[in-house]
Amino acid sequence: MIKLEKQHGIATVTLSRAKKQNALSFQMFVELNKAIKSIKRDRSIRAVVIKGDGEHFCAGLDISAVMAAPLNIIKLLLKWLPGNQNLAQKVVLGWQSLSVPVIAQIDGNCLGGGLQIALGADYRIVHVDAKLAIMEARWGLCPDMGANVMMSGLVKRDQALWLASHATPITAQQANELGLVTQLTDDTQQATQNMLNTLLERSPDTLAAIKRVTQLSYKPNQRKILAKETFSQIRLLLNPNTKKAIAKAKGKADITYADTKHW
Repeated sequence: MIKLEKQHGIATVTLSRAKKQNALSFQMFVELNKAIKSIKRDRSIRAVVIKGDGEHFCAGLDISAVMAAPLNIIKLLLKWLPGNQNLAQKVVLGWQSLSVPVIAQIDGNCLGGGLQIALGADYRIVHVDAKLAIMEARWGLCPDMGANVMMSGLVKRDQALWLASHATPITAQQANELGLVTQLTDDTQQATQNMLNTLLERSPDTLAAIKRVTQLSYKPNQRKILAKETFSQIRLLLNPNTKKAIAKAKGKADITYADTKHW
């Protein structure tokens, strides 16, 4: 479900579940984490591109598939210490652990967990017709994949709060105004290649140093945020109101942006 291709110093990670708009299954979390580890070990890699197979980047978490196996929910959220990263957070923040630039190439729907993964990248190349959203609130849940760590360096506090709360897709233009977009384009493939061409002209040591210094200058209290994300999500999963919210969201007839089984 995750394709990892390495060619000419570029690692391309493709979410490959096109019939489901690349909605995230538990296995995809496992494979994404393995892909990040593989890239981290490979000193020949100079840059990374994350993209979706087909017309969409990612419609978010496949709620029905994940909820059908409660043990997988535990595996996604499990961590040894509160401030550590669990599996769900590793597939977002793991891109920040790489010393090379990471580009998210976004077409179509980029919703829920899909947007959180894209926020973990260093750059987001977004098609002008794309739709972006943080969807968890629609299901009675909160964003818990580490996106809150990244949002503080991109979006004003009130806008981040509203984006997570109203849980409704916004246009690429609106996302650009908020600060979620690095570049808007009508050809994400070409725009991504143009960015790669520029980055590959620079020394890899220089790019690594710039990434680390920039991370420090925008660094929030990551461990505290990760602990709060997971604690809040567990409380919500155990809350009766969450079951009501999920049932309500599934029953809505006006949700046309994606399959209602996804975030």
